[in-house]
Amino acid sequence: MLEIGTTAPDFCLNNQDDVEICLRDLRGKWIVLYFYPKDSTPGCTTEACEFTEAMNDFEALGAVILGVSADSTKRHRAFIEKQHLGVTLLSDESTQMMQEYGVWAMKKNYGKEYMGIVRSTCIFDPQGIIRAAWSNVKVKNHVAAVAEELVRLQRT
Repeated sequence: MLEIGTTAPDFCLNNQDDVEICLRDLRGKWIVLYFYPKDSTPGCTTEACEFTEAMNDFEALGAVILGVSADSTKRHRAFIEKQHLGVTLLSDESTQMMQEYGVWAMKKNYGKEYMGIVRSTCIFDPQGIIRAAWSNVKVKNHVAAVAEELVRLQRT
């Protein structure tokens, strides 16, 4: 995963509505970027729902929430509709962006090794500098921890 204090690599990915979202266009805002393994799975659904529930709090802090997975924009739309999500979900089917961010890695499950997404979250400041990062995220209480850290960062 990228180091705190470094500039976040630029990216352009399509959101659930097939609209291209580029990091450079979001300069001037705080960004919460979270990576998750797969739409409509239990942990990913919980995380997306909790970020959606906290959106007003994040928006009040001037922050944009973006979720990224390798799912297609079509799957993102279905996930959003089924769960009534408010967060923007970006599609990185090629995994190129996730590789640049260091969250596409070898994983092990039931003795099998495979490449996959390591659940991770970053906070970028308005200049695009990584100010906080979590890797191997456990979903429980994570959104609250991200919000607390964002408040702390904005005070410094």
